[in-house]
Amino acid sequence: MSTPASGPAALSWLAPTLRGYRREWIGPDIVAGLSAGAVVIPQAMAYATIANLPVQIGLYTCMVPMLVYALLGGSRAMSVSTTSTIATLSATTLLTAGVAADAENPIPDLMALTLIVGVILLLARLLKLGGLVEYISKPTILGVQIGVGATVAIGQLPKLLGENIEPSAEGFLRAILAAIRALPDANTATVLLSVGSVIALLVLKRFAPKVPGPLVLVAVGIALMAFSGLREAGVALIDPVPQGLPPFELPSFAHAAGLVPGAFAIAVMVFLESSAVARSIRRPGEPPIESNRELFAAGAVNAVGAFFQVLPAAGGFSQSAVNRAAGARSQLAALVTVAMAVIVALFLGPVLSLMPQAVLAALVFVAVAALIDVRGLVGLWRLNRSDFWVAAVTTAVGLTAGLLVAVAVGVIGTFVVVLRELNKVRLAVDEPRGGVLTVHLHGPLYTANALSYESAVLDAATAVPGLRVLVLDAAQQRALSVTVLDALRELDDELAGAGVELRLAAVPDGAAEVARRGDWFAGLEEQGRVFDSVEAAARD
Repeated sequence: MSTPASGPAALSWLAPTLRGYRREWIGPDIVAGLSAGAVVIPQAMAYATIANLPVQIGLYTCMVPMLVYALLGGSRAMSVSTTSTIATLSATTLLTAGVAADAENPIPDLMALTLIVGVILLLARLLKLGGLVEYISKPTILGVQIGVGATVAIGQLPKLLGENIEPSAEGFLRAILAAIRALPDANTATVLLSVGSVIALLVLKRFAPKVPGPLVLVAVGIALMAFSGLREAGVALIDPVPQGLPPFELPSFAHAAGLVPGAFAIAVMVFLESSAVARSIRRPGEPPIESNRELFAAGAVNAVGAFFQVLPAAGGFSQSAVNRAAGARSQLAALVTVAMAVIVALFLGPVLSLMPQAVLAALVFVAVAALIDVRGLVGLWRLNRSDFWVAAVTTAVGLTAGLLVAVAVGVIGTFVVVLRELNKVRLAVDEPRGGVLTVHLHGPLYTANALSYESAVLDAATAVPGLRVLVLDAAQQRALSVTVLDALRELDDELAGAGVELRLAAVPDGAAEVARRGDWFAGLEEQGRVFDSVEAAARD
């Protein structure tokens, strides 16, 4: 039985997925929260190592971000922590800004990065840019993800081989060289543990998808380190995990200027990943996902989380899919996951400290290898070559010049493709009748394409001998800028010089209202050359 919503209307934005909550949802939400936690907690800890940060940073990222999203977000089942893409971009940003991986304390700079990401997202919400960010194409995201997958997968090889070589956040080629250099000195026990871990994850994913593979692997790895001779055989442990909750601290802005470019790239990917996940797991009948609400939630998640030592956070597909599959009906499931992470942080630090580095590296390797979507590239090649080249160039740039540059190139490439499509002249020309030619504009005129349309219409008029009247169907012209009006006036002058009368037909009311403020369009109406329909304008 539904519980009616209560409270002042001013708080209608708070916890939208918990309004009208039903008692029968409690069981599924608890099961879903525990299931998602079994995946996201070890996974987030592994992702922290991508950014060269202590594993507890990943654990903290399963607390505050999830809690804030549960209070503000509109997706019923999305689970918010960090992702492999976001963690990799964070590592690259910190390195580019001059925050070395071996710095005495990189955490304050990480907090500054997360805060800047949150502020950028909140400013974007203030400017209502939710829809604009979504114009960034799927090929761009695919290219960035392939670059992330390949770079991070190769970067994990030294850990999988048992070599204490710092994972590279500097690009694909350097990571390959580091892995090759590590081969002669590989630790046999570590290699066997790594291979076994990767195989176990793949087998569980293929034949037992409901089993939380990451949790099983972590438990087995800890048990092996505790009760076998792996440590004596040279298998390395992760750094000790402190017990307790993340302390409230203030960020350091010593490297803020260097963090801003990367923060923009991370903010774009945070919103794109979160939006994609939220829409993909939404059930029919659930409230639609509102871009600007999600933009605000993503900004608040990172702005608040920044003060509690978290990585930039976004909706993660794998844990969200587990959450949904386990029956999550609201963000109460996320609150259960938060409680699970708190218990782990308070009581299981010494146990987690027995985790082998190779196990975490195997978790990362399998997770990011799934991002190398060759089938997706092949599909783009078959469907749309322009989209394929956007993805391919973005990937190539990511593997050579770095992931931050790849995001910038991909975004620019997307807008180039969009502008090229907008600039295409789309018009249809009817058969001339009695010296009257009708031209239908099938695309809107705006500043960049107005002259191209003017030239195309003049060419159509020139091709008809004895033309007396040209009717321009402007039904698609929802707005008339100064540049467009100037182009139409010039078209009128050119046609008049050739003895052809220009008539405008079906101009939308909003565009006509703006155009009347100018002398040319007002004069056109006075002369009776603006008509409500094409049929009326074409009458001789």
